[in-house]
Amino acid sequence: MRIVHLANHAQTIGNGTVNMMVDLACMQARMAQDVVVASSGGSFEPLLRRHGITHIPLQQSRQPWRVPSMIAGFNRLIDRFDPDIVHAHMMTGALISRFGSMRRRFALVTTAHHELQRSASLVRAGDRIVAVSRELANDLEARGIGASRMSVVLNGAVGAPRLVTRPAAKPVWLKHPNIVCVAGMYRRKGIADLLQAFALVREQSASEREFMAEPHLYLVGDGPDRGSMEALAAELGIAEVTHFTGFVADARPYFASADVFALLSRQDPGPLVIAEAREAGCAIVATRVGGIPEMLDDGAAGVLVPAGDIAQAASKLRWLLLDRQARGQLSMRARQNLQQLSIERVCNDYMAVYQQTLAEREAMQRRQVPLDARTPRTTDGAI
Repeated sequence: MRIVHLANHAQTIGNGTVNMMVDLACMQARMAQDVVVASSGGSFEPLLRRHGITHIPLQQSRQPWRVPSMIAGFNRLIDRFDPDIVHAHMMTGALISRFGSMRRRFALVTTAHHELQRSASLVRAGDRIVAVSRELANDLEARGIGASRMSVVLNGAVGAPRLVTRPAAKPVWLKHPNIVCVAGMYRRKGIADLLQAFALVREQSASEREFMAEPHLYLVGDGPDRGSMEALAAELGIAEVTHFTGFVADARPYFASADVFALLSRQDPGPLVIAEAREAGCAIVATRVGGIPEMLDDGAAGVLVPAGDIAQAASKLRWLLLDRQARGQLSMRARQNLQQLSIERVCNDYMAVYQQTLAEREAMQRRQVPLDARTPRTTDGAI
């Protein structure tokens, strides 16, 4: 099968959409599919080349004045590779692939990786739409996208090529006990909630130093809200025990050294970091939002708390920091049933979606009767 993946870039910056696309493309190439990635490029290009994937520079931008050049570049790409499937991972790619080649042979698959807000209508461009969690699919249905055109492929990252092919990262030496969070510095990731919950944990455990040393919080990631989060840590009086590491390309050493992994997102359709934390055997506390419950086996593989409930999050975090046996049990449960979060399963699911989409498109084309064949005419040829 000839497959073209469209994304805005291929940069190693912790973007979950790009990470998912790169892992999927690499797995498909391992299955001997003919895979092309079209983007503005980035540091994932050497990994793509090692997997025999062709990378084609294709600028994708939301600026309207760039649309003609993007469409022209896309049409050249289609003429050159004649794909069976075009898979758009970002809405700019969905737009240009839907309208760029009006007489197209390929089937168009679009993946909704996030809540789409104003760009929700663009995902409809696909012949088939994929949501990365059941919760996101429900959200899309509520926005008017028909369930008959939608598939669900739960995100996964166990055995991710972008990680397993990297040289072994150096271990990190963290202070214990600790809580680790790997996430971009965005408010929707619940970083402010985690800081407030950690402040409560520290305050409540101050009288229990004989049972638990002073805890530390490690925030692994970067983003536009980092400055305000650092200011909040100072305001809460926890700056000296809160460590902002910045972006880390391979966070596996932090998972390995974590006593508890926490992700208190307010919105999160299908965070790959949950799969990575489970693969590492972390004891996990996360919020019951988006695709997180699905990725934690509805609470069997981690502790789920309501989004925004600072007190309950603090209570669960403190309990796990104090109870080594409970952490061990959660760690064991996190490592169970990992096949559902493997990139191999994700790849197989997408290949099935591709086959279904091609079959549906072929059936539709067979049903379409040319106008001349089905429109009655008079003897002189007039309609």
